[in-house]
Amino acid sequence: MTAPAIDPQAPSWERDGVRLEIEGELAVVTLCQPTRRNAQSPALWRALVDAGRDLPGSVRVVLLRAEGLSFSAGLDRAMFTPEGIPGEPTFLQLAAAEDRELDDTIASYQEAFTWWHRADLISVAAVQGHAVGAGFQLALGCDLRVVAEDVQFAMKETSLGLVPDLAGTKPLTDLVGYARALEICATGRWVGAEEATTIGLANLAVPGTELDAAARDLAAALLAAPRGAVIETKALLQGASRRTLDEQRSAERVAQARRLRELAGIGD
Repeated sequence: MTAPAIDPQAPSWERDGVRLEIEGELAVVTLCQPTRRNAQSPALWRALVDAGRDLPGSVRVVLLRAEGLSFSAGLDRAMFTPEGIPGEPTFLQLAAAEDRELDDTIASYQEAFTWWHRADLISVAAVQGHAVGAGFQLALGCDLRVVAEDVQFAMKETSLGLVPDLAGTKPLTDLVGYARALEICATGRWVGAEEATTIGLANLAVPGTELDAAARDLAAALLAAPRGAVIETKALLQGASRRTLDEQRSAERVAQARRLRELAGIGD
């Protein structure tokens, strides 16, 4: 089936491959260039950053999904050519840049992959087909992942002589452990749905026809709990690996005191 052409009058986000829809407390971010397998470019990354910055304060859950057979095939192949993408620095120009300029450029790219972990949100990625390189790292940027049974994750950067630099190495290591993360990245091999759920990379695997519904069901369940309790719980869990047991116990007490006082209408 041929995907509809992007309307030239559409918002700039959509022309760059991203669509944002607000449904009350749920925001749906869709990668919408299925004929290009949602290949990623700096323009798409800027659109993702803008989408995150423009979320209304009422949004509690963000669902990241993609149109077409693949979630994202990774970087736009034009980025690997000497000509690059018009208006964007080529790989050769990046390599020749001063250290600070190169660092700043990569940091700007990383923003598209990091805002999904914001303390006031829970993000859910619905992933089908190929999620390669930058696509894999975008899925890792979310708090939770629901995958279709045909999903295929791969971190191909090392095979190209590069490293995964879009903020994916920490969440991958946190999810599956150092040894397995190293093996996945260094070999560039494929990780399917069954393995992804077994090793903790995915929360749930469903038939492709049920992916959107399953992701929305999870989003609805997340929205069912009071916002303050969810935010406090997320903060406790995010910081748990950096704390000792006694420090975590203390953090739990402080968080619970805030919850009790808020529920009782006591305090600031």
